[in-house]
Amino acid sequence: MRHRATTILNHKTLVDRCANRKGPIVIVGFQRRTPALLPSRYKYPPRSQPNFQNSNPVPQPRLLLLLPLSASNLLHLPPASPREASLLPNASAQPPPIQALDPSDWRFVPESRRMAAPTTSAGANGTAAAERMARQVGAPTNPMATALLTDQYQFSMAYAYWKAGKHADRAVFDLYFRKNPFGGEFTVFAGLEECIKFIANFKFTEHDISFLQSVMPMCEGAFFDYLRKTDCSDVEVYSIPEGSVVFPKVPLMRVEGPVAVVQLLETPFVNLINYASLVTTNAARHRHVAGKSKVLLEFGLRRAQGPDGAISASKYCFMGGFDATSNVLAGNLFGIPLRGTHSHAYVSSYMSLDEIPDKALTSKDGSRVCKDFVSLVKEWLLKIQLADSLCGVFGDTNQSELAAFASYALAFPTNFLALVDTYDVMRSGIPNFCAVALALHDLGYKASGIRLDSGDLAYLSIEARKVFRTIEKEFNVPAFGKMIITASNDLNEETIDALNKQGHEVDSYGIGTYLVTCYSQAALGCVFKLVEINSRPRIKLSEDVTKVSIPCKKRSFRLYGKEGYPLVDIMTRESEPSPKAGERILCRHPFLESKRAYVVPQHVEELLQCYWPGTSNKPRIELPSLEEIRERCMQQLEKLRPDHIRRLNPTPYKVSVSAKLYEFIHSLWLNEAPVGELQ
Repeated sequence: MRHRATTILNHKTLVDRCANRKGPIVIVGFQRRTPALLPSRYKYPPRSQPNFQNSNPVPQPRLLLLLPLSASNLLHLPPASPREASLLPNASAQPPPIQALDPSDWRFVPESRRMAAPTTSAGANGTAAAERMARQVGAPTNPMATALLTDQYQFSMAYAYWKAGKHADRAVFDLYFRKNPFGGEFTVFAGLEECIKFIANFKFTEHDISFLQSVMPMCEGAFFDYLRKTDCSDVEVYSIPEGSVVFPKVPLMRVEGPVAVVQLLETPFVNLINYASLVTTNAARHRHVAGKSKVLLEFGLRRAQGPDGAISASKYCFMGGFDATSNVLAGNLFGIPLRGTHSHAYVSSYMSLDEIPDKALTSKDGSRVCKDFVSLVKEWLLKIQLADSLCGVFGDTNQSELAAFASYALAFPTNFLALVDTYDVMRSGIPNFCAVALALHDLGYKASGIRLDSGDLAYLSIEARKVFRTIEKEFNVPAFGKMIITASNDLNEETIDALNKQGHEVDSYGIGTYLVTCYSQAALGCVFKLVEINSRPRIKLSEDVTKVSIPCKKRSFRLYGKEGYPLVDIMTRESEPSPKAGERILCRHPFLESKRAYVVPQHVEELLQCYWPGTSNKPRIELPSLEEIRERCMQQLEKLRPDHIRRLNPTPYKVSVSAKLYEFIHSLWLNEAPVGELQ
């Protein structure tokens, strides 16, 4: 087969050259952060599958073996960058080998994930700009986050809007929540990045349209033609930065655009924000109760609600202040540090020291080789048992556990951390660990520490620390008393608080079930409410005043006091002048007339920023990295007054509206509410 890859073909040229060609075609493609996907009948090896969330978007050349193409189903490829062009082989170079695989092992991209062809629903310029932004922000982490990820009634409303000719009416929706979770008085906002990725890639494929036609046969065909052209190029999204501390009633996001399109975004946006903000807040609460000095490890993969819940939990727990995760896939996708040791199964799998075939271990500096590391371990165990300072507290230990520890140390001499509660923590686990750790020390290595997964964690951690310090003095081993003690075993916010009150020597916590499942609260309760349409404010009324929406397009500000703490969040009408530092502002409760106060802020921060400008030509805020969002979260929590974030009886944070907005709310309320009649 001749290799011709001397030029980069654009869409039209590729169509012209391939439309009528017969037989296999080899195309050199590049895996980007936003991958181009093959139509479902095209096959490619599993190793070539795109990584939907590659934290390192360096393009890698790959070969795709395509079956005969036609112009109608041609893959839409983004233009190659100069850097990609430099990676293409020249005409004389040999192409990368194509590995022959069993067709049964090849995977298919679902037809619903095919890239749709560009459209001009919002004008050529608007669509082109949206496509550029889509390439910049990348695809959603979860490939199931497609245009069909919504409730059926959203399509019913979209059809009704279209049928009435209202589908293009300009609407404004607010996304917010009504009550802080976990009995606290703060929430951490998360999920914005996934929302922006969702709208950047929002498009109905032919498979989507066919499915909708099958479940909505009563709808006119022209409606589905409208959906074919629908994208989010005319949608604007304003949001509080991800990782910010937020409070009830204040819009987390303001979404503007054609009412039918924005209505279709309601369910996926609420879905993407609800759990993300809830678990990030849960993680932040665990960080607060544990303290800054403790290491927090997320161990929730096996207990999370499916793979999607586990991946989201790992990402947002890191955002909320956790240091590492046990979830390898999350580490690969998001660059989160990984931590893990071994389980009880590894310890109990050994029966004796004779099961270790290779007992040799080279010293850390490479200067010598210990031919029998196991014998060295046994020598140290005997020394520990006979040490005067330990008063003979250690007798015979479990030899199968010792074998497991020695074997694990031979595999990981630079990172030896042992689970010591398989048989008996103080009588076996601790002395066996110390013997292996001291043997490693003889060869220049430093053991990491132990993990406690059962029992009285406060007592066991204190007793273990005493042993470590005694051994440090007895055998003159520097820093042995500072061995890391990690605790696990269904920990939660309450148990960590109880450990703090009892006193303990735990350095690190491995937390899973209660963290990732948000055991004490099932959902945050975000809502998505229409507040304006065609520049006319709208309000949702209820006998429950907490469910009354705050109408009209608004701006939100955070007012800070002299000590640097935020005092109050205030919402104003968009037409009102911005609050200014040093000027007195009347802040009013949205619904209770008697609750009001003057505030003279020392600093004013506007909360909503533009993350998706649509066709407005407003500057777009770039999405920050996960590390930057995590840092913002930590800084935001430090800015809060301690009484707002304490566990017991926290002080409610004040959320208010301006005097003009207060008057407008109640005027519209009276205008919209029907007048009753007494008989």
